[in-house]
Amino acid sequence: MLIVETIAKVRRFVEGKSIKQISRELKLSRNTVRKVIRSQTTEHHYERATQPFPQIEGYKNRIEQLLKEDASRPKRRKMTAQRMFEIIQSEGFQGTYSSVQRYVKRHREDHTKMAAERYIPLHFPPGDAYQFDWSHETVILSGVSQTIKLAHFRLCYSRVFFIVAYPRESQEMVFDAHNRAFSFFQGTCKRGIYDNLKTAVDKILRGKGRLFNRKFEQLCSHYLVEPVACTPGAGWEKGQVENQVGNIRKWLFSVRPRFNSFEELNSWLYDQCIAICKKRKHPTEKTRTIWDVFEEERATLLPVSCEFQGYSETECRVSSTCLIRYDRNHYSVDSKLSGKTATIRATVGRIQAISNGVLVADHPRQFGRDNVVYDPWHYLNVLERKPGALRNGAPFNQLELPSSLSRVREQLIRKQGGDREFVDLLLAVQQYGMDVVEQACKSVLSDGLVRGEIILNTIARFCDPSPIETVNVPRSLSLSIEPTSDCSRYDALRQEVYHGTP
Repeated sequence: MLIVETIAKVRRFVEGKSIKQISRELKLSRNTVRKVIRSQTTEHHYERATQPFPQIEGYKNRIEQLLKEDASRPKRRKMTAQRMFEIIQSEGFQGTYSSVQRYVKRHREDHTKMAAERYIPLHFPPGDAYQFDWSHETVILSGVSQTIKLAHFRLCYSRVFFIVAYPRESQEMVFDAHNRAFSFFQGTCKRGIYDNLKTAVDKILRGKGRLFNRKFEQLCSHYLVEPVACTPGAGWEKGQVENQVGNIRKWLFSVRPRFNSFEELNSWLYDQCIAICKKRKHPTEKTRTIWDVFEEERATLLPVSCEFQGYSETECRVSSTCLIRYDRNHYSVDSKLSGKTATIRATVGRIQAISNGVLVADHPRQFGRDNVVYDPWHYLNVLERKPGALRNGAPFNQLELPSSLSRVREQLIRKQGGDREFVDLLLAVQQYGMDVVEQACKSVLSDGLVRGEIILNTIARFCDPSPIETVNVPRSLSLSIEPTSDCSRYDALRQEVYHGTP
């Protein structure tokens, strides 16, 4: 085989010398010298049109059988060419490993569909679009390892990003994430690019047609954003945020960070978004940072006037114990709704119950399982009919009361009928307010007379209207002669009168 150095020597000997002389001096054949001179190339290649497999001819069927069996195996259990060579060698194959390796390689290339993906570079003008996606990361919250959900936003022009963590990917979390992101960006874009989220897309139609969720449509309408859904399986249509997911995992979550709460975690993520964007260079404008380009893009963003009041709603029936169930947890509602239906309105941090347009319950949201959240005041009407439940009723185990009212409860509950007397005081709290009842309890405790009726009487006196002010009568209207009292008629009535003879 002619190497580059040999060809170079022949080409340098050409001038003034014959082929016979060059062949003699370089010890090459005349055909070789003639080939170099006529081709006028500096390198020769030899490509074999067909690869012969003389030793494998009798084992082709066996190798193809092994390859067919191997195709159904998972990736980690697939056989190598070396393993196939060892199998057929044990069955009498006399050839070399290289021939088996070449045959296996060519067979896999011919039978594996590895169509190379082709992409078109995308360009976005300032303020045109942002991309959104979710990812799952692992952190340690309050000493417990927990999988969290990260909402990712990325402005397509400046590449500035925003991330926020949640325990769920539910619709109310999507709404809250948009409120936080647009507050961070101090504006929003004309278009939002999403994949086909179940919380956003109800139905995938032909082509780019989508039937979006009604509440999600309200969110986009509020912020004047046109939602665009990617083609299923075409993640490259929002490749920036897809790439961001991997980068954020490498930069921030390669080592599990520790936090006490989601509030602390999100505060840390907020600071990291700013720090990374101010430090890293823009991928296309190498002389400026991402944050510098974002400052330029900010002027083109659509202004945001107020946050979107996003929540998810569902109908439920109130149980006989005055509880509603949402996300595997229970919450109390007003006892008047027992056995009726109510609308549960869920936000990121609150669970509210609505009945006929009236708010009947408002609790902090729980994200565990089988938690029960009570409001003791929801059971006051039941307690009026069943005062004995005050002692062992679950809603009243942790009833928080002011100090004086709590002392009154301790004294009343010791005597017979004290439960009902204390229930009357709780009803008075509902009617007059906690401050008035607490003031009356302080007054009664100082006198040492702790009775329910006395406390209620004291409350009534506190709530009486102020006395009428006296009116000064002018002298001209006063009496000139004071009237005198005459009791003679009353004395006559007092005299003993006999009706009949003795």
